[in-house]
Amino acid sequence: MRKAFALCLLLISSQTVWADVLVGRVVGIVDGDTLTLLDAANRQHSIRLSAIDAPEMAQPFGNRSKTALSALAVGKDVRAECANRDQYGREVCKILVNGEDINLAQLRSGMAWWNKRFAREQSAEDRAAYEQAEFQAKIHRMGLWASKNPVPPWEWRRE
Repeated sequence: MRKAFALCLLLISSQTVWADVLVGRVVGIVDGDTLTLLDAANRQHSIRLSAIDAPEMAQPFGNRSKTALSALAVGKDVRAECANRDQYGREVCKILVNGEDINLAQLRSGMAWWNKRFAREQSAEDRAAYEQAEFQAKIHRMGLWASKNPVPPWEWRRE
């Protein structure tokens, strides 16, 4: 019994604890990793997709990444599992459309990088899925990986 209890505690503690869940409709896309959600109370939420980093709009693939996110989310009802806020006050969330993780979909299509700096905030399952999705997009030269030397947005912003 003690072993089962300890195992349950270990499993619970290894998962990311979401601080807030928002439900609403996506009414706008800012770029490939930022959207606007309108909740049932007609409040707008600026949301940064967690654990990914899409090209900036001035970078190659910036517009394509935004268009891809738009196709996945605009006008759709979503569940946003939010862990915290970023330095700009945006809620940082995993976005689900009909149960599909669209942050992961952006990685699979090569429209974003997996931002490993935030891997510790993800569940072990999400970390593995995001890492695999980026790897597959890279070896199949999907999206931004079609470029010979794509520059991650965090490096591009530094310059």
